[in-house]
Amino acid sequence: MKKIFIIGYMYSGKTTVGKQLAKKLNYDFLDTDVMFETIYKTQIPEFFATHGEVAFRTAEREILETLKNYPNHVVISTGGGFPCFNNNIELMRELGIVIYLESTVDTILKRFEKSKNPRPLLANLSKDEAIKKIESHLQERKQFYEQANITLSADNVNLDVLLQILEF
Repeated sequence: MKKIFIIGYMYSGKTTVGKQLAKKLNYDFLDTDVMFETIYKTQIPEFFATHGEVAFRTAEREILETLKNYPNHVVISTGGGFPCFNNNIELMRELGIVIYLESTVDTILKRFEKSKNPRPLLANLSKDEAIKKIESHLQERKQFYEQANITLSADNVNLDVLLQILEF
């Protein structure tokens, strides 16, 4: 079996679903954001502010390159923009199966509002501004997200159904 990548917008449940799936499969679980912060010894927002998006996306690609050598029995949760830069989606598809957790603006907004650690991208925006930002981002990223092998609604992920789709 190949590696399993979980992609989608922030607050779509990538980490939660990834951990649950890994546990059911008895696979390792990796989160590319956690890997980044461990390798670079900094929080992503600070790195972004200091070095900019291009440096961040380059670093993400380097992390993906290191995953080529990681054993196949792994579920990998990615950051929301991870598949959208540097042909990452193509390499993820070569390395394994890509699952897109498709989320609605409403779900993203509700999860953001409940979050104990709100993402900086939405933190200082009004509700209307946040909705516009999310809609715009989803539209930009759709072409990448939709290259996934499997698309699931992020609102109600049924792991048993997912395992059947994956043929486990």
